[in-house]
Parts: sequence; C-alpha cells; structure tokens
Amino acid sequence: MAKKKITYEVIDLFCGIGGLSYGLKCQGMKIIAGFDLDHTCQYAYETNTGGKFYYKDVRAISGDEINNLYSQKRGAIKILAGCAPCQPFSSYAFKNKNKDKDKYNLLYEFGRLVREVRPDIVTMENVPAIASFKLQSVLADFVEVLQKESYNVKYKVVYCPDYGIPQTRKRLVLLASRLGHIDLMPPAHTKDNYVTVKDAIGHLPPLEAGQGCPTDALHRCRALSPLNLQRLKSTPYGGSWKDWPADLMLECHKKEGGKSFGSVYGRMVWEEPSPTMTTLCTGIGNGRFGHPVQNRAISARETALFQTFPITYKFFPNEHEVSLTKASRYIGNAVPPKLGEVIAQSIKNHIEDLKNKA
Repeated sequence: MAKKKITYEVIDLFCGIGGLSYGLKCQGMKIIAGFDLDHTCQYAYETNTGGKFYYKDVRAISGDEINNLYSQKRGAIKILAGCAPCQPFSSYAFKNKNKDKDKYNLLYEFGRLVREVRPDIVTMENVPAIASFKLQSVLADFVEVLQKESYNVKYKVVYCPDYGIPQTRKRLVLLASRLGHIDLMPPAHTKDNYVTVKDAIGHLPPLEAGQGCPTDALHRCRALSPLNLQRLKSTPYGGSWKDWPADLMLECHKKEGGKSFGSVYGRMVWEEPSPTMTTLCTGIGNGRFGHPVQNRAISARETALFQTFPITYKFFPNEHEVSLTKASRYIGNAVPPKLGEVIAQSIKNHIEDLKNKA
C-alpha cells in the first residue's frame, strides 16, 4: 500500500517579495498566502511562490481570516511563518527608541495570531539582536506565548555559510511545533567547503562602473564619480579605504572615530563568502561591496545571487526600468530562499520522525 503523501500548507506574514515562501515552496510545500504592507511586493510574491498576496496590516488580520485560508484537509500540516521587520532590533533602534516602536510590537501581533489560529508549526526568522533587545523582552515574550499554547520551541542563531548561503549573514531562526520536539537540521557545510563569492557570481559577464548587461536587466551597477573610481582603483584585492594614499581619504576616515568603519569602500575576495547583503549593498560607500577585481560596486543581480535567489526569479514586471536603489532594497531585505529551504527540510524531518515513532 502506497504511503499517504503529507501536505504542508504555508501562510507567510510579513512576506515581502517571497524569499522565505519561495524556499519553502522549493521543498514541496504549498504556499497559500502572504501578507505584507508593501503592495509593490505583490508581483514578485505571486509570480514566484504561487500564493495569493494580501495587502494588509497584520494588526488588522484575525485568526478566523487565516484559518479560512487553510484547506482544512485532514492530515495537512498548517504552517504559520513570519519575519517581522528586523530594523527595530538593530543598534540604531537604541539611539531612536520611539522611531520603530510600532514595528517591534508586530511580533506581539504574530503571537496573537498564533493563539487564535493554533497552527501545527510556527517559524520565525529575525536578526540575532532580537534575543538581547534592551527596550523590551520581545523574543522571550513570543516564546512564552508559544509555550503557553503547548508548542515545543527551539531557536538558534544560524551562520548562513554553514547552510550553503554565500554570505556571512547571521540570523535567528525559531521553530515551534504542537506535535512534538522540533529542531533545525544540522549544518551541511564547514569552512572547508563554504559557497564562495566566486561560486556565486564568478560566471557573470564583467561590467564597468555604471554599465549594464544587455541580456540581464538586473546585472547593472552604479556609476562612480571620477574621484570614487580612482579610490576603488587604489583599493587592492580584499582591501579597503585604509589602503589608500592620504590624498584620497575622506576627512571622516582620518579621525579616530572613522577608523572603526574598516570595510567601507572595500573589495570582496573570491575565496570567501560575501559580506551580509543589506538594502544599500549596491553602493561602495556602504560596506565591503566592491567587486573583487572589477572597478565597481556589485550589481543587483549579484546581490540576488548572494541572497540565493535563482536567476529565473522575477522581482519586477519591468526590471530594466527599476532603479538600483529600489532593487537593492527589495532584494537586500529578503529572507534568502536557501534559508527557507533549510527551515522547510527541518520541518519535514520533524514530521517524518514523528511518523517513524508512531
């Protein structure tokens, strides 16, 4: 007698352009819906994940609304996923305590929906700083909600290269199950076989600063002023502004406080993973975002590849018209799909273990 196939149904809160949902989909999970307050994410989300996009504030969503979206098929595993905005938990938030107050309250809304929906599995991804957030015990409060609802909870800080993601991003990943003990799958990589910058982008056509690839609308990079082009030409392989002659240095870097920003105007190296992608990563003045050997910042396509989006992923209906600022914001904000795959495989391992013990 054939084994009955387990179905997994996913609803994604704070879904953005669909990085997390796409990763879950790649592991065979059915994406039901995604919710986000940025309506311009709809095209990317629906085109790539197959789920329905809802332009709605999580504070206005009811548990009944979520439950009505699940199929109610017997045996289907209901998953509620979410990556609440991470900006409130950054170091910047400590200096601007009231600026993002509403945003860090969004995790409490996630907790409310868990209570009302009672899905089988909950997963949440955020910056590691959420665990030590000084303004409010946001993570501890969320875990308490889950435990009171009889969830087994596990969370850990993930170093993305350990899971085949070619950037040094660290993220806190939480998994919770009402069905039994759950854990994140073990790492598949070590320093000896990390996916590197060369692996991720070494095959792309070369570009000059300000140039675009005629066959790939996202493989284009920012123009540089003559001075910044001279600065980048003076930056050696793996180096930064610290390697420049004094006449090229910015005044802020000559001061004692500026010396701590050692990565800005820096070049990546082929043999290692890239730095963490950010919403500003297509500018050389925002971090170590210089190409290893070409005199330019990384392109939007390179950003997407470091984030593990496939070359076939459709971000915008008019990719050749979208500004680099907008493209890097969307892509840099996303959950790497490969991390979504790791989460999905961990959930599937968990369900398989339960079946074997039954």
